[in-house]
Amino acid sequence: MRRQSRFVTLVLLIVIASYALDVRSQQSAGRPYAYIPETVSPEWQERLRSMEDPGKGPVAPAPHDPAVWKTVRKSLDDRTVPATQAALRLFAPLVNERILGNVPVLEITPKGWRKDKRLAVYTHHGAYTMFSARSTLSTSALFAHSTQLRVISIDYTPAPEGNWRTIPDQVVAVFKALKAQGYAMKNIVFFGDSAGGGLAAGATLKLRDEGTGMPGALVLWSPWADITETGDSYQTLKGADPMLSYSKGLKIAADAYAAPKDQKHPYVSPVYGDFKKGFPPTLIQVGTKEILLSTAVRLYQAIESAGGTAKLDVYEGMPHLFQHQLPQSTESQLAMRKVKQFVDRYLKR
Repeated sequence: MRRQSRFVTLVLLIVIASYALDVRSQQSAGRPYAYIPETVSPEWQERLRSMEDPGKGPVAPAPHDPAVWKTVRKSLDDRTVPATQAALRLFAPLVNERILGNVPVLEITPKGWRKDKRLAVYTHHGAYTMFSARSTLSTSALFAHSTQLRVISIDYTPAPEGNWRTIPDQVVAVFKALKAQGYAMKNIVFFGDSAGGGLAAGATLKLRDEGTGMPGALVLWSPWADITETGDSYQTLKGADPMLSYSKGLKIAADAYAAPKDQKHPYVSPVYGDFKKGFPPTLIQVGTKEILLSTAVRLYQAIESAGGTAKLDVYEGMPHLFQHQLPQSTESQLAMRKVKQFVDRYLKR
């Protein structure tokens, strides 16, 4: 019996070793990092083949080194220029710089826009530390085109120059300025993606708590609604997400935005907010390939279980912020149709 047990153990060790060698040989042979499901569109199968392990990329700068962050930000902004120019050619919006509440913003007016009392406010992605209203035009222009709403893209001060106390205040200042100009909160959809999604949800809680009022609806793409590494998919998809690495990127950005002791404050990580006091109807879109999947699920459950209206819209095989990466893909077009339907349902003309 003991000999049989040893034999079984030996066989298992051989199988495990063979599997490890096979994985290494596949990686050395240039196999794609991300699994490519046949259930996604040909466009996305091709894009997934080109994606590399984000854990092998450079480590983000120290949390509180603004000079280095500025250099990194400039480099990343330069890399977005082709995508921005392609989006501007495709959608042909009118883009104007404005100041609202002493905060710089971009006003994106879609081609063919007709006067409309409704408006979208956008807070952009970038882990609170990167990008700008200008370098995320590929997203705001897509949203404007798909909804036929003017978009106010807030050019908030990124971390570490800004932080969880000052950045939401800039958002609140923009909303107050819009109210002073005669815009009704019920006619505004607040759109945010990734960190911008977490910011949109957190700032909405702050707007509510301060008595300013709340927007008529929220649209959140892959919201970074808990900046701590809490939730199932942070672990289960750690080796499968082709875009995000918590240890090499998000953790450092989180510390730049808020001290660890503040990272579960509802304005920072809105999954911990009290939604029983009210919250706007919220559409949450997310892909099955991203470590933020659990965060999206948890935010949906927090809103819905408190009696709020929320819709969780999950996309097979999609990575982080797939909507703007391939706007002509089947998945993006479906997602944007659902965005428009949601906006038209809760923001009346």
